[in-house]
Amino acid sequence: MASIRREILTRAHPEEVWAAIRDIGALHTRLVPGFVVDTRLEPGARIVTFGNGMVVREPIVDIDDRDRRLVWSAIGGRTTHYNAAVQVFAGEAGGARVVWIADLLPDEVAPDIQAALEQGMAVMKKTLNRLAE
Repeated sequence: MASIRREILTRAHPEEVWAAIRDIGALHTRLVPGFVVDTRLEPGARIVTFGNGMVVREPIVDIDDRDRRLVWSAIGGRTTHYNAAVQVFAGEAGGARVVWIADLLPDEVAPDIQAALEQGMAVMKKTLNRLAE
């Protein structure tokens, strides 16, 4: 099983970052606009439409306000298994550190998923940094 771990640092306060991440129906407006173009909520899940046209159903596993951690899985796309978590930590020099870990199968799609994850995190960092302005 492939495991991808990436992190970003942002100037925004951890509470502001967590508020944007935990707003699970607003990926396309508050967190990764353009990378995600639509998010619809249904009981226990969200339907995410990515900028490349791919649509994925993401069951929400946990929203942990105490640890500022969101966990979800994905159904659809090219993976046979996908589970991910994003967590917000206070930054050492102020701001926040966001860590995203994704576990997936098959291993062969990992390079494409990693590239997409990095693209999404770049958009996320830019969007979150605007909160600090």
